[in-house]
Amino acid sequence: MQRFIERQNIADFERLLAQAELSEKSRRFVREQLLASRRRLATLTAAAVGVRPKRQAMRDRAPSGPAPSLSRKFQAEFQTAAKPLLLIDPGPGLHIVEANKVYAAATMVDAGRVAGERIFNVFPDNPGDPFADGVANLFASLRVVAETGQAHVMLVQRYDVRDERGKFVERHWQPLNSPVLDDRDNVAFILHQAIDVSARYSPPNPRQAP
Repeated sequence: MQRFIERQNIADFERLLAQAELSEKSRRFVREQLLASRRRLATLTAAAVGVRPKRQAMRDRAPSGPAPSLSRKFQAEFQTAAKPLLLIDPGPGLHIVEANKVYAAATMVDAGRVAGERIFNVFPDNPGDPFADGVANLFASLRVVAETGQAHVMLVQRYDVRDERGKFVERHWQPLNSPVLDDRDNVAFILHQAIDVSARYSPPNPRQAP
């Protein structure tokens, strides 16, 4: 029911934004509400069904053999990769399977502690940014990968992360999401790569100005 309500809210907010006579102040408020609804819908849907296509989810519920697992070679390459990588289970909850050391360092998390956690519990949107859209955009990209079985390159995304004190720190990323297929060519996992490009977007430090 809550997801239905959020979908209706999103449609209503989008209709309001299409009105040319809307003042700039009202437009800003409506946009904030639209992004908040998209964020809630993405979080609710991720928790309830993940991004696995319905037809695949139905097949997965049938007793058709053991759950997909990672080969030792894949795990070794994953952990030693020079790029930040996060492995995600596309099923309900969008649980983190594993984060490599580079990803953990870039996002300031403990790889051992986040394994098994829901991705949007570990990486929520910054509540201090009313225009944050990282959760909704990442969810949409993961869904594209799950439904098409193809990699999806996201636009550069602002997605703040928490430091060791729990304070949100501004970060910008170049994300790439790719499918990891099982022997039936179903999407067993999604590989999330996020390159930190914050240096391109950070304002100059006035103390370093000439």
